[in-house]
Amino acid sequence: MKMKQIVFPEINKAAIWEVDVPAVGDNAVCVKTLYSTLSAGTERALITGDPNVAGSMPASVYFPRFAGYSSSGIVTEVGKNVKGLAVGDRVAVYSSHHKQYNVVPAAQVVKIPEGVSLEDAAVSYVSTFPMAAIRKTRLEIGESAMVMGLGLLGQIAVRLLRIAGAMPIVAVDLVPERREEALAAGADYAFDPTDPDFAKEVKEVTGGGAKVCIEVTGVGPALDSALDCMAHFGRVALLGCTRDKNFTIDYYRKVHFPGITLVGAHTNARPEHESHPGYFTHVDDMRVSMNLCRGGRYSLSAMIKEIHSPEECAEVYDRLIKERNFPTLVLFDWSKM
Repeated sequence: MKMKQIVFPEINKAAIWEVDVPAVGDNAVCVKTLYSTLSAGTERALITGDPNVAGSMPASVYFPRFAGYSSSGIVTEVGKNVKGLAVGDRVAVYSSHHKQYNVVPAAQVVKIPEGVSLEDAAVSYVSTFPMAAIRKTRLEIGESAMVMGLGLLGQIAVRLLRIAGAMPIVAVDLVPERREEALAAGADYAFDPTDPDFAKEVKEVTGGGAKVCIEVTGVGPALDSALDCMAHFGRVALLGCTRDKNFTIDYYRKVHFPGITLVGAHTNARPEHESHPGYFTHVDDMRVSMNLCRGGRYSLSAMIKEIHSPEECAEVYDRLIKERNFPTLVLFDWSKM
């Protein structure tokens, strides 16, 4: 059986390939994809040939590359050892790809609760990234929090910080439209980090500095600026992928002396099987995210800016490469293939 898949065959190029659907193993399931989420930061790094996209693996540039990791769909086949899943179940899938069918271990599939849309579920895995970062800072109700970078992960972080009881929430980005979106989503203040009085303004509205920062840019100058805004004993979660290792920071004055905690918050830096305070598994956080949607605490689908047929991928990724303010949340609708 053949299927369609989005592939980056060479640098700065996206295409649709026809590939084989893998056989379903005893502990695996096959999911027919209905929606898959475009993760702008990771997929821009992939298509532009960034060497640092493989976690702990050595940096390397290789093509073709295969994008996508958060999707939703319907189970079409179940391995003989799989329990708790059946053909026809609506599910969210993590570590999936942009393709018509994802064959994955059953452990990577989470049933979608009643009342949660397939669109919400398609973003649930992505939403666990800022959720884990916030958990790692051990945010307390009423503590001030700052989000540095307001792409998809930063916008979700603003919403989750509000749910978690942060006060005030400071949203930071170069792009005015992203600051406006964050304010509409519940941020109390929004600032341009290039403003000469940026750090002073943050310290004024937070009463001396942010207690928590979710750093989403992965850029050295942004982290340096964020550290200027922190309160003593503040906690900074490094959520954005720090692909460029050239960070120049005065660690004595900005980290050591004020007692700042820097926490690695890559989404894979979490337990694989058993959740505990501050460190939940992917599956448990996906369930939390979907339950928050079901309970009306927030809506991931309300953040969607565009939905495209996968056949439009070449144009979509060309925009991703070139546009400074690429839409926050874009989905591919695989029913349009």
